[in-house]
Formats: sequence, C-alpha cells, structure tokens
Amino acid sequence: MDKDIDQDIDQDVDQGTDQGFGEADRERAVRRDQAVRAAVTQGLVGPGSPVVGLLDVTGIRESAAALRAAFDAVLAPGTPVLHAFAVKATPLVPVLRLLHEEGIGAEVASPGELALARAAGVPPARTVLDSPAKTPAELREALELGIAVNADNPQELARIDALVGSATPRSPLGIRVNAQVGGGAIEALSTATATSKFGVALRDEGAREWVVRAYLDRPWLTRLHAHTGSQGIPLSLMAEGAARTYELAEEINARAGRRQIDTLDIGGGLPVNFSSEATTPTYAHYARLLREVVPGLCEGRYGLVTEFGRSLLAKQGTMVARVEYTKSAGGRPVAVTHAGVQVATRTVYVPEAWPLRLAAYDAKGRPKPGPEVVQDVAGPACFAGDLLAEARALAALEPGDHVAALDTGAYYFAHHYAYNSLPRPGVHGYVPDGSGGVAFALVREPQPVEEIVTESGGAHASALTTLRAPERA
Repeated sequence: MDKDIDQDIDQDVDQGTDQGFGEADRERAVRRDQAVRAAVTQGLVGPGSPVVGLLDVTGIRESAAALRAAFDAVLAPGTPVLHAFAVKATPLVPVLRLLHEEGIGAEVASPGELALARAAGVPPARTVLDSPAKTPAELREALELGIAVNADNPQELARIDALVGSATPRSPLGIRVNAQVGGGAIEALSTATATSKFGVALRDEGAREWVVRAYLDRPWLTRLHAHTGSQGIPLSLMAEGAARTYELAEEINARAGRRQIDTLDIGGGLPVNFSSEATTPTYAHYARLLREVVPGLCEGRYGLVTEFGRSLLAKQGTMVARVEYTKSAGGRPVAVTHAGVQVATRTVYVPEAWPLRLAAYDAKGRPKPGPEVVQDVAGPACFAGDLLAEARALAALEPGDHVAALDTGAYYFAHHYAYNSLPRPGVHGYVPDGSGGVAFALVREPQPVEEIVTESGGAHASALTTLRAPERA
C-alpha cells in the first residue's frame, strides 16, 4: 500500500478527532441545527409528537455523488458500475426513490426489501438479491424479473440449476464467497471470519476447487461476490477481501480459457465515524486504496458492483426527542426522553460498540448554551438499561428541551423495536427553502395506536378464549 495513502486514511479514521472535517460537514451541521429548530417551530416534534426522525435530503444527494465520483476517479473510463444501496440500512421507499434518482440501485435481502425497491421504482436491472436463506419462490421471482442473484451456498446453487434448466437465464448470476480474511472490532458484523454464515468459505478443504468447478460447469455464472466490510472493519481488511475475490476471478477465467466472470461484486461496509462530525473514512479513500491493493480491479476488464448502506445514510439522519422529565439518582442528573431502545436498539444493548453523539437543544429547538453537566439521557422503556447515553456531558437538560441523537440515518429510526408497544416515530426529509427557512416532506407517518392494536392481534381478541379442546367422554 502507498505509505501516503495509508497514513492519510489512518489519520482520518482516528476516533475522537476531527481529521477530515470539511466544509460539507460544517454545512451539514448548520442544516441540521436549522432543521431541528424548524421541526420544533412547525410542530413536527412537541408534546403531541415527542420523537421524530429527520433526513437531510441535500446530504443524501451529496453522499451519493461522492460515492459515484470516488469510483469514477479510479476506474478505467467506460467501466460498467452499479452502486446498489443496501436497503436494510434505511428501508424507506422515499429514500430508495431519491437514491435511484441519484444513480444508486438497490441491494435487497428479503421479499420485503425487494417489494420496497420495486415500489420505489428501482428497475430489476439495477437490483441485486443477496440473502443466506432465499426460498424457491424468492429465487423464481428474481429470475423471472431479471434481478441479479448471488448464490450463497451449494444447495442454493442446486435450486438455481433446477430453475434455470437448459435456458439462458435473464438474470446475472454468481456465487458469494467468503475469503476468510478475518474480523473487525464488532464480532456480530464481521462477515469474513473463518466461521461466518455467509458464502462459500474459500479456505475450507475442497471449497475453492468446488467454486471453480461450479463456474466451469455453468457458463451462465458470470459474477463473483464477496462482502468483507461493515462497521468496525478496517479498510485494509476490506481491500484484502476484494483482492482475494479478484484473484479467484482471474483463476476461474484462466481455467475457463475465456472471460466468463465479467463482473465483481465487492459488497459494501465502509465504516462510519460516530465520534465526530467528520465524514471519515471517505469513499475516495477506499477507492484509492483499492486501486493500490487491487489494480486489476480498476483496469476495466471487470464490471463492478458495490453495496454500501450505512455510510450513505448514517450522517444524514437525526433523531429528535422531547425531554419529558428530569430527576437525580445517586447524585447524577437524569433526563427522561422519548427516544430509547425502540429507535436505538443497538446503542442501548451494546453501547460500547454503538455509542451515539448527542446534542442538546432548548424548548424552541435552538442549540442549548451553558456549562455542560454530566448526566444520563434515558429513554421511555421500562427497563433500567434504556439509556441513549450514560454520564454524558451536555448542557443541563430541563423538561421541554430536546435531545438529538446524531448520525442516525441508517439502522436507527427505520428499524423499530416495539418494546412496551411504543409507536414508530414519523420521519421527515428536509431541505433549505431558499429564504432562510426549512422545507419538510413527510417520509413516513407516525404510527397510530390503532395500528399497534391491529398488529398485536386486535382483530382476533377472542381467538384463544374460544379455543377449546374436545371434552373427554
């Protein structure tokens, strides 16, 4: 690896620093403060709606543009590229429609995610299906639509064999492999460990030869897929996973005597800096690193697919919650808010791996001044661990103030956890309105209590009381 690139990346990823803090990051912070105040002023958050999700539409567009530009800068002109957004990161139809407008496709991993992508207007040709548990019906639908499919294992490939038969499939098809290059700081998100559940484990006995033979026996297998990255995975490991995938493709094509594999899907997983405002690492860093480590990947002989999710949306989202009460316990102040485990499940249960930055705003939605006080910020759920932050230094919070959980645009407000039957919050996108204000658009309505009752079997209230075993004679 080029030493200058290595040092640059290490500096920017260093947690707790603002290395790489640029003008775009500053502008995003200004837009966020304006949006929080406007959300309070316009009643999007308040006594009747105590928690709301906000999405920075300008930031989303800029993030998509940065992704496209980063890879365009390192790939040979004319290289076919599909950047497919990992729908699981923010499964909201208006988000998928916006990304589609910005040239980003969809990577789906369930029938529900595919339905969301189709509702957003994402064409089958710009959709990729990945999942370790695809049913025959899912595979059949994908093949009928012409959606790209990456087979996860030999049994799934056998199912595809049966569906394809002797016909030439419409769908681009490939196999997902696990290069087993190791894990990162968060074990549950490490997809390239020796025992990961994903893909064909290349270092297992006989596995690599099985993969090669699978391609040689099936001329219609034209893609090769691997996903190494996720939160906590260093860029160097991500690049190594891409390198191993490229080497395998070269081996298969050499043994086939032709360019059978024409596209490499290198997954996504660029980690997000949750420690400061800075967007680090950047797509440009990663693309430059790939060019250094896997130069053949960028020469235009292979098309490229990426599957980024968290890194596209995380910093574009903010969760704003009203402070309902404040108290003191053991001499430490506690602010009780309406945002907790239902919207920040990972942070509440695994805070050391998923800490969130918080910002304090007053009752009018303005950044709250004053000396910082070490305090707990608690959620509404009925268990002691429901804390957004413990012993966090913030301006002293009071009832009616607001707390914003920052960098929550991915894997937070769109992944509701129905603890205590708490409702899903509404989500609004925002942009500057051109006259010093903020314009909002409803992305998802707040969940009404009636819907909670319906989802909890309200229409079947008597189902168990009327169920009787036959009386014995």
